[in-house]
Amino acid sequence: MSASLDVMDEEDRSAHLAVVGLACRLPGAANVAEFWSNLAGGVESITYFGPDGQPCAESPIERAVGEEVPAFGLVADADRFDAQAFGMSPQEALMLDPQHRVFLECAREALEDAGYDPARYRGAIGIYAGGSETDYLSALRARRDLLAGASDWQLRLATGVDFLTSRVAYKLGLRGPAVTVQTACSTSLVAIHLAAQALLAGDCDIALAGGASVHVPPRFGHYSEGGPLSPDGRCRAFDARAQGTVGSNGAGMVVLKRLADALEDGDTIRAVLRGTAVNNDAAGKIGFTAPSVEGQSRVIETALHAAGVDPASISYLEAHGTGTRLGDPIEVAALTKAFGAREPRSCWLGSVKTNIGHTDAAAGVAGFIKTVLALEHRKLPPSLNFERPNPEIDFEHGPFRVNTELRDWDTDGRPRRAGVSSLGIGGTNAHAVLEEAPTLPASERSRTPQLMVLSAHGPASLARAVERLGGHLRAHPEVDLGDVAWTLQMGRTAHKHRAFAVGQDTQEVLEQEGFAPQLAGERQVVFMFPGHGGQHVGMGRELYGSQPAFREAVDACRAHLTPLLGFDLGAVLHPDPTDAAALEQATARMGEFITGQLSVFVIEYAVARLWKRWGVQPAAVVGHSLGAYAAATVAGVFRLEDALRLVLERSRILASLPSGAMLAVPLPESELAPLLHGGLALAAVNGPVQCAVSGPAAEIEALQARLMERGVESKLLRIPGAGHSPLVEPSLAAFTACVQRVERRPPRLPWISDRTGVAVTAEEAVDPAYWAAHLRHTVRFGDALNTLFAGPPGVFLEVGPGRTLATLARQNPGAGPHLTVATLPHPSDNTSDAVSALTAAGRLWSAGVAISWQGLHGGVSRRRVPLPTYPFERQRYLVEAPATSTTMASVSPPPEPEPMEVPELPEDEVVRRIATAFAEVLGLARVGLHDNFFALGGDSLMAAQVIARLRPHVATPLKVKALFRAPTVARLTRFIAESSPA
Repeated sequence: MSASLDVMDEEDRSAHLAVVGLACRLPGAANVAEFWSNLAGGVESITYFGPDGQPCAESPIERAVGEEVPAFGLVADADRFDAQAFGMSPQEALMLDPQHRVFLECAREALEDAGYDPARYRGAIGIYAGGSETDYLSALRARRDLLAGASDWQLRLATGVDFLTSRVAYKLGLRGPAVTVQTACSTSLVAIHLAAQALLAGDCDIALAGGASVHVPPRFGHYSEGGPLSPDGRCRAFDARAQGTVGSNGAGMVVLKRLADALEDGDTIRAVLRGTAVNNDAAGKIGFTAPSVEGQSRVIETALHAAGVDPASISYLEAHGTGTRLGDPIEVAALTKAFGAREPRSCWLGSVKTNIGHTDAAAGVAGFIKTVLALEHRKLPPSLNFERPNPEIDFEHGPFRVNTELRDWDTDGRPRRAGVSSLGIGGTNAHAVLEEAPTLPASERSRTPQLMVLSAHGPASLARAVERLGGHLRAHPEVDLGDVAWTLQMGRTAHKHRAFAVGQDTQEVLEQEGFAPQLAGERQVVFMFPGHGGQHVGMGRELYGSQPAFREAVDACRAHLTPLLGFDLGAVLHPDPTDAAALEQATARMGEFITGQLSVFVIEYAVARLWKRWGVQPAAVVGHSLGAYAAATVAGVFRLEDALRLVLERSRILASLPSGAMLAVPLPESELAPLLHGGLALAAVNGPVQCAVSGPAAEIEALQARLMERGVESKLLRIPGAGHSPLVEPSLAAFTACVQRVERRPPRLPWISDRTGVAVTAEEAVDPAYWAAHLRHTVRFGDALNTLFAGPPGVFLEVGPGRTLATLARQNPGAGPHLTVATLPHPSDNTSDAVSALTAAGRLWSAGVAISWQGLHGGVSRRRVPLPTYPFERQRYLVEAPATSTTMASVSPPPEPEPMEVPELPEDEVVRRIATAFAEVLGLARVGLHDNFFALGGDSLMAAQVIARLRPHVATPLKVKALFRAPTVARLTRFIAESSPA
């Protein structure tokens, strides 16, 4: 039974750490789920090689002293890498040691598993880890012909284990400490200890910790009597037949946080790290490489003390367990000494090396991750290859027994606790004490629709991400969709290729076609506020119930209007849907001119406030007729209470007019104008063939009949009045006086007039005459759109009920590169306003507009949950040393990058030399005139190579800083031309 939060005091929460993320690449396991499957299934993930150097099914016969043991634990695709995912050029990826690449991927996956995007996280993220020395530098030096003249310094930077953590910090944007650790086999558990200490000391707020040991091609060892390697490639920890271990590739990473922070932040806690310790054997042993009972027992005792637990409460011990005749008995003796007098055979013992071999610098983190998974699943996986105990180990009377089968981890109601040991050659020992995660209160399941977002560097990766998320949701229907949405939004970096889906439950998300990919760009948003006509009872009801910003805005308007109207507008907007009489009364009132116009303004203002809470700030605003008042309010011209008074007065004027009507006519202004006689007026020109006519009801009916005779289908609008016509002229003086009585200020952002079609000036905005003319004269919304469409590609967002303006914008000839989006549905749409608004948010995000996810969730607490991590698109990047009898390797050429659409370069010698230099140094097939060298993965050292290649061929004395100032072929060509002697 895990500890519940109510019995875990504040001291426990502040003194202990939470394991909130895991990632690994280990033999037979590309991820944590596969690793657990292998552990639970008792799989031995060692690859054996035949005389031809190729993998074979059977283990080799036992080797004699001095012979090579052709067995190794392989990590799949260690020679492959997704360079684009880390902003690297093919040339940089080719030079980078496979160990660094695998480690980079693990670091990113671990953070994603924890649900954290370093770009969004405000605290400091540190990394503590170490790796093994590899032979890749030698391979690079032997094949410089493949490396475009890279310097030896570049090769050392690309392969040196010293740069393991700092490269991760650079590539992932981690601002905390980046510390590379090296204590031989105990490196990664020592790194976990250092990360834990750093968190407790406040050096960072999140810590990555782990290690890597990746040799490509695999590095076989030689058997020696009493040495560390098994002659048949099998690790038999604690067994009478034990003769050593087997080498393996591997990498692992854990993400740690202070327990109190993890609880407060809603993290998924995989386990609690109660305490750690590190020490050294010093000279109290028979030799430098020999283990020490005293040293090992002391580090375990120190860790137990730090954890504040009784040794008797530990029910599983993940041992270093290399399967050596000398090491195993000493380790068990040390464990027995540290655990003191306790019931015989009361603690299970195991070693992950029997599954995957010895991963050197990654060995400690492999055992750590295994133990966390066992705690999480509440099962103990078997330790393999154990038949008869080592005669030097007294299992009969000691506290330990080797676990040889998958079993339930029963503890008679006590919290499950485990110890993890890792011992380094040279005597640096590490021990960690883990406890199962505390029982958290059940998360309240979300009852509202949720927005799922996914992104990737390319369309293929995006398609795989969609597929993997779908598979995860099908496999885990118990996961709350709100938590999934939150994790995707907050815990993943937003890349260029994007997709989204909206749904209230998993089935809705999986069934819809919303995961349509889109390419994001830099776009500004224009708020478009519609006029009268889209109002209906119930508009915004779901948003009122689920979004505080929307509700606060509606309530503010209600508070101002109730004394003026004599009734609460909320009863009209959102009557009780189960009360037939209330619905009937609300419908009748919504049909009234005054109530209808006020309702439209209130919803528009509330939707605008909602978008701002969601992080979307308009670059410009535009309104259509009545919508101009919401636009002006958002632009800062009117205070809310003054805008409401003006809309009320305006609607009263229009309601008092003689019976009038408005007609939408699909004709150009030039064809329609000659047909307007008597009291008819051109009320609006919304586009090239989209006009509206206003006037007395009888004359509107007559015009409609005449149009029908000519084969023109017109449509009466749901507006019971004749605004923008001569009928309003008698009331203009009174309205002008009303405008004079309210405070007016110049607009704080661009506001495009629907009367003039251009930006409203500061003078116009505060001039009562402008507003009187706006009420009387033609709405020229088409001209306003033309002005806005002349700018760079943007998002035209309808902020109000319906999709009238979004449709007008989409039909405008200038709409081409622009995106038009409606926030709320039309009454006839079979969708809710919450789904519609979230779909709009998804469309904006997919187009590249930043969304405030905290604002979108409206203050509701969500948890980060484990989800599928980024689907890397790997290509082979490997330089192999010249073939030898042991490596059986061959030289692999640099991989061909994905074809790019690059326009043909002009016939210019300088242009071609620059383009060729770019391509060769970056390892690309070709580059375009305007491709940025650094965006393609170049760095300062590569820039120096480019300049060195160009200097002999240009008259300009080039320096490296020239490429920083002019990082494209076109700009560098121009720079050279302008700098050349006359």
